[in-house]
Amino acid sequence: MTTLVRRLLLLAGPLALALSVAAAAHAAAPQPGPPLTIRRAPGPIVIDGDLSDAGWQGADSITTWYETNVGDNVPPQVGNIAFLTFDDKYLYAAFVFEDPNPSGVRAPLGDHDAVGSPTDYAGIIVDSRNDGKTAQMFLSNPRGVQYDALSSDVSGEDNSPDWFWDSKGKITEHGWTLEIRVPFSSLRYNSEANPTWGMLLYRNYPRDRRYQFFSARLPRDVNCFICNSSKMSGLSALPHGSHLVVAPYATASAAAFPHPALGDPLHYDETDKQAGVDIKWNPLSGLALDGTVNPDFSQIESDAAQIVANERFALFYPEKRPFFLEGVDLFSTPMQAVYTRTITDPAAGGRVTGRFNKTSFTALYTQDDGGGYVILPGAQGSDFAPQDFISDVAITRVRRDFGQSYLSLLATGRAVHGGGNNWVVGPDMQWRPNPQNTLTLQVLHSQSETPDRPDLAAEWNGQTLSDNAAQASYQFANRTWDAYVQGQDFGPDFRADNGFIPQVGYREVYTEGGYTIRPTKNFFNRVRFWGIGFVDYQHEDNTTLDQRVAAGIGANGALNSFIRLELNNDYYRVGTEYLHRFRPRFYIETVPNRTWNFLSLDTYFGDEIDFANGREGTGATILASAQIRPSTHLELRANGSWRWIDLDLPTAKGRLFTAEVERLRATYSFNARSFVRLIGQYVNTDYNTSLYPPSAVPERNANLSGSGLLAYKLNWQTVFYVGYGDQRIFFDITDQFEKYNQQAFAKVSYAFQH
Repeated sequence: MTTLVRRLLLLAGPLALALSVAAAAHAAAPQPGPPLTIRRAPGPIVIDGDLSDAGWQGADSITTWYETNVGDNVPPQVGNIAFLTFDDKYLYAAFVFEDPNPSGVRAPLGDHDAVGSPTDYAGIIVDSRNDGKTAQMFLSNPRGVQYDALSSDVSGEDNSPDWFWDSKGKITEHGWTLEIRVPFSSLRYNSEANPTWGMLLYRNYPRDRRYQFFSARLPRDVNCFICNSSKMSGLSALPHGSHLVVAPYATASAAAFPHPALGDPLHYDETDKQAGVDIKWNPLSGLALDGTVNPDFSQIESDAAQIVANERFALFYPEKRPFFLEGVDLFSTPMQAVYTRTITDPAAGGRVTGRFNKTSFTALYTQDDGGGYVILPGAQGSDFAPQDFISDVAITRVRRDFGQSYLSLLATGRAVHGGGNNWVVGPDMQWRPNPQNTLTLQVLHSQSETPDRPDLAAEWNGQTLSDNAAQASYQFANRTWDAYVQGQDFGPDFRADNGFIPQVGYREVYTEGGYTIRPTKNFFNRVRFWGIGFVDYQHEDNTTLDQRVAAGIGANGALNSFIRLELNNDYYRVGTEYLHRFRPRFYIETVPNRTWNFLSLDTYFGDEIDFANGREGTGATILASAQIRPSTHLELRANGSWRWIDLDLPTAKGRLFTAEVERLRATYSFNARSFVRLIGQYVNTDYNTSLYPPSAVPERNANLSGSGLLAYKLNWQTVFYVGYGDQRIFFDITDQFEKYNQQAFAKVSYAFQH
């Protein structure tokens, strides 16, 4: 560990400087909202958006709210009233929201979690563990379309988890109302006779700008969110576990592929029938046990394609599969040493997740039948190898909280059947001496024996690899100034087969600083000026790999708009060449009205680098998106990405390649539980083969795909799907798109709760 300690000391210089500057700053404190009192409901409550039920009689009204955006904790421009109550099984919340123009309420129908900033929605943010840093979000729009997420002051907001709960809204002549009912079995809390919880009440109010109202102040010189929650007292005699959910499923799919080769007629395989079950048991209110047998991890919402031409490192796709999402914040570490999508095809799995007092933990085991890909990281790029083997996977993390700080230990392992393994272990910590300053550190050691499969990857020859990785960062923020410094060091033989670390064999120092102003009565209400700089050094000889100096401006304004302009001056080492790129970026997004629900344009233009061949050129990358809602029921989403590089060198002139992705998604929602969706996607890259080595690339690589889905969701685990998909690939021999795959599928799942 001597080498690793020496590396960390090299990172300590900029961190110490940043800490010394921050120490002189005035240290503001969180301002928890006014205390809240909750009373037991005196009668029943029906979740229908009508607050005349007997159970609401006598509930205290919460009328103190603050506009935290656009205004700085000022009284809201419209009235907001909330009520809280509970009974033996449920926590209830009700809201009455005033609106001077109820016809302007933006409340479209959509799928679960399809509730974004351009729409009206509201709800509760519950810190049931009262730790002041982690909370569950239960938000809904007036149509009952739900959004739930885990919000953490450590790892941010993650809407992957879903829970059982109910909501119903109603648009009235004065605004709208909302009722929410959350089973205590969906919450995680300590076993106490009279617990105190943290609570935030929230309303999103998008009009000419995005206004946000909370039941507590959110000071702009405090860089934590949940820490500002009000303390809620009055709960008593809550249930403490014994909640069981058994969710069996059955699927059937029929797929056809060309036989014997592309261009030949499709041959239909036998219908594939699968069945399995997911089980969740909460023996205690703070403990969850998950088990799964033959889980269905199919992606009903296919991953949106990304341009891969001229990318050096693997692209990240988010996790969406339910089995991995209990306590998902415990899988989030400073370095992404856990990436559960590396577990491709589990035959069965089990895990335990819990919290007792200030200690949180999770442990997962599964057998992965393989079929995916393993990232092979390097200093200048990453590659993939087929995971053509079965392996056993284990992941565990334990975290101990100390106020707003924590200390944690992570361990992951993957053992390949037939030989080969990877083990990663190490501590991480975060220290928050006050709400403006945060110091984060993680150290990992990996020990690997590669599979003896040189047919899959050259480095998989049964060799032993051992190395270390470390990352340290410091963040400071107050009302106007912010600063961030990070140093990281990845040894060349470091591997994290259960994580997403596509680059190793380098050291990096990154710095960023910004200054924010908030004009009043102008088009822009928030403007941030910023600058960044980073440099990467190759591990072997300390030569410079990459470096960047950049400056820019970002601004929020009217029409729910955001604009970002940045000037990027980069240097990249490609092979033995050290290449320069000056590439400005311009980004704009806006929400003009209820119909044009979201528009964005993201452009990079100027110099480009041909990473495949180590040459300088010019070009552009353009990403555009539009979200249109012609009616409450219909949503249209269009996305497009384009990239090209031109060369003007003595030995190479002309367009190197042109890459594009176009995607159109149309969704018609019958109500908050059922919808039909159509997706069409076109991916194409045209290469100038004369500018590449012989046989390095085809002239054209393209595919065309479409899918349709009919869905009914009673809740996130009680669902019915039926769908069809078709994929066609461009075949250079016939010079047309040939049928590559057709698939019809159906799934039914039901959650039995006890």
